[in-house]
Amino acid sequence: MLYDISPPITNDLKVWPGDTPASREVLLDMDRGDPITLSTLRATAHLGAHADAPSHYGEDAPSIDEVDLELYVGRCQVIAVPVGCGRLVGVDDLKVEIAAERILLATGTYPDPATFNEDFAGLDPEVVDHLAESGVRLIGIDTPSVDPFGSEALPAHRRCLERGIAILEGLVLEGVSEGIYEMIALPLRLVGFEASPVRAVLRTIDD
Repeated sequence: MLYDISPPITNDLKVWPGDTPASREVLLDMDRGDPITLSTLRATAHLGAHADAPSHYGEDAPSIDEVDLELYVGRCQVIAVPVGCGRLVGVDDLKVEIAAERILLATGTYPDPATFNEDFAGLDPEVVDHLAESGVRLIGIDTPSVDPFGSEALPAHRRCLERGIAILEGLVLEGVSEGIYEMIALPLRLVGFEASPVRAVLRTIDD
């Protein structure tokens, strides 16, 4: 079974305030008598479910085309961390044993991708340390950022950089049960970019 954990890309999808929302310009349209339909997409690289590259928060760090694709494909673990809005996910909020190199955290604090709420949960940097020491190589979250909205220091991002952990943000994990899955969330090969949208999916693993 497949779970699509990416929000729909529409005009209603909210992006970070001040960033570029998705828009479509139709250049040719078969409904108008053109031989094909052809359109242009304009949007932020941090659109919907997306992968942050280290260059987004680290000087002289790799861009999204330079990251290891193996980080975004393979065994992952979904963990519910219902900490509530305006909170940081702490180590004590991880109630299960870490059992995969890729961890997706379901906070439930950003329930509607068409409504940007600023009080979504972020990560305590100590959680990043704990997961890194448990062998984790990628952290995903169901919010627009692993840091709180008002953060300028971006401690969770920077701790991920120090620990060599990849970041996925903007996932939709509502309706996905805790457990082990196969994840596929490949970024586009956008040369020099600091992020890329992904089509993130989970596949159940047969025992």
